[in-house]
Amino acid sequence: MIKPFSIAIPQADLDDLADRLSRTRWPNEVAGAGWDYGFPLARLKELAEYWRTGYDWRRHEAELNELPHFTTEIEGQNIHFVHVRCAKPDALALVLTHGWPGSFLEFLDVIEPLSRDFHLVIPSIPGYGFSGPTRERGWDIVRIARAWAELMRRLGYERYGAQGGDFGAGISMALGAVAPERVVGVHVNFLPTRPAPDADIELSQTDEARLDKVRQLMANRPPYQALQALTPQTIGYALTDSPVGQLVWIAERFAQWTGPDSPVSDERMLTGISLYWLTATAASSARLHHDTPRGTPPCPVPVGVAVFAHDITQPVRPLAERLYDIRHWSEFRRGGHFAAMEVPELLAEDVRHFFLTRVEYDPPATTR
Repeated sequence: MIKPFSIAIPQADLDDLADRLSRTRWPNEVAGAGWDYGFPLARLKELAEYWRTGYDWRRHEAELNELPHFTTEIEGQNIHFVHVRCAKPDALALVLTHGWPGSFLEFLDVIEPLSRDFHLVIPSIPGYGFSGPTRERGWDIVRIARAWAELMRRLGYERYGAQGGDFGAGISMALGAVAPERVVGVHVNFLPTRPAPDADIELSQTDEARLDKVRQLMANRPPYQALQALTPQTIGYALTDSPVGQLVWIAERFAQWTGPDSPVSDERMLTGISLYWLTATAASSARLHHDTPRGTPPCPVPVGVAVFAHDITQPVRPLAERLYDIRHWSEFRRGGHFAAMEVPELLAEDVRHFFLTRVEYDPPATTR
């Protein structure tokens, strides 16, 4: 059963947040440390004070409720999603999937341009936001992909495309693998390519530089990733109890993963952080790092790739083409890991171009 959903955070939860922020116990900081030891104290105090006294959740809640929200239950798990229909009844449907530390909010600025040509289904990953915490093991990207296939079936879409970044890219690829007869193509804006010494492929200097970056990350696993992959419950206690802990855990990712010419506003970032805090999904969202295996089923459907200059890593096309049916490849000088928020106009146009010109689709879509 699919049910309409409206966001309505209890006032007591907002009051509790403000009270906790007012009682933050701050650590000291080495003079002139900058980023040498982690997120700078002055900047974090600035963000925390604005969150407490300037940020207005109710205004954003009202704006978000203008979107058509729904929930359904799949394999015992609540699934929240936004469903925006195109004015063209025979339009192709796209399922857009966020990653960590994102949410369905990532796609707010691409809804209008993409919905001109596509029906849009924007779910919240199990364990994230309004999908609520997961309560059992095994919600990895393949299981999530199977849930998406069931969701699209319930919505009446016989054929559809998938798009995502971060975990959303992996889930979209897995969706193409588990439902290749339904998925016409997959577009991603994050596609890690690991070094392949036995590939016997001549690479450019740019490609070699990209692989060097990957090697450095593999040799020096980011602390957030290690903690969430190894002990998500442990870090979950701190993030669920301390709003400043939750704030800095995500704000650091935005500071490090966005492009210098495409920052995400504090207002938008705080809305996403508020969503994690108010739904108490820090631990359950972190479990996706723990539960997802490195290897996933091969994706046999056409793939489009958008590469953004300031992402965590950039893929190497000759290596990607060994694994996927690459039909489209774009390189952008602007934008980072949160492309849908940083450069929505670039991402939306790239997605549009791929699905309208690079994949085969026989309309009309069957919708209820």
